[in-house]
Amino acid sequence: MDKTRPAEHGQPPHEAIAATLRERIQSGELPQGARIPTQKDLAGEFGVNRTVVRQALDALKRDGFLTDTGRGAPPTVAEPAHSHHTPKPAGTELAERLYEAFRSDHVTIDTYSLTTETLNNALARPHRSIVDKTLTPRSVTVRAIIPSPDAYLALPRLVDDATDRRPLKRLHAIQRTWATALRMSLGAFKDRYDVPEVSCEIRTVPATPLQKLYVLNGSEALMGYYHVIRDKVTYRGEELDIYDVIGLESTLFRSSIHDHDQQDNMFVEDSKNWFQSLWKTIAEPMDLD
Repeated sequence: MDKTRPAEHGQPPHEAIAATLRERIQSGELPQGARIPTQKDLAGEFGVNRTVVRQALDALKRDGFLTDTGRGAPPTVAEPAHSHHTPKPAGTELAERLYEAFRSDHVTIDTYSLTTETLNNALARPHRSIVDKTLTPRSVTVRAIIPSPDAYLALPRLVDDATDRRPLKRLHAIQRTWATALRMSLGAFKDRYDVPEVSCEIRTVPATPLQKLYVLNGSEALMGYYHVIRDKVTYRGEELDIYDVIGLESTLFRSSIHDHDQQDNMFVEDSKNWFQSLWKTIAEPMDLD
């Protein structure tokens, strides 16, 4: 049994215990319907008191991994996590899944989106945990694909004039701001917070993203659709009436190879292959200098 996780990762004991039990459930070591060890046994295994164990179990129940049987009996393993998982807004879902991804020694993030804004915001929690050393990855590799700044995109666009390039110029300024911030934020992981290996590469393709995709650690894919909305924005002092897309609020749907579902496995693998096909062919490095 794994007793080393709390010491290895420096995270709160209840989070470490929950993470270990979650891994046992996802790997099939604790199958669906199985009762988990008693609080007494878990306290002895991890060298903590029962209060800490209860905190860990409560977290797993909230996440849908355990079903409480009541009357003091140990909880049982619920149905596979994916069947309990309710899709959430991108800003919330990506932040939660990134934090879990950063528990790994080697973190990889592949993303295809209109801008890197959602990714930038979602990195805030793992960033704080790296600063206080509760998360200590050995390497972080990010590959991001966004639209080319010289491409003629379908969105955003003026409501009354699709040929007016001001909405696109505004978008490209936003893209550049977030991409630069992403590279600087990740650079700080290595330069200031002792992550040994950090890589951040941003490339562009001449295409309009109508969905966003995040592949985390090669084992989990999050995909969501951009919904087109009508909005009024300001660009260089002028108010523009445009068709734009929802980013942070768009819903992300998650598939994981750990859920032991063939369709999920195939979706994750095909997402990886699709991203790689863009990365190795038409994607061009973005000049941020």
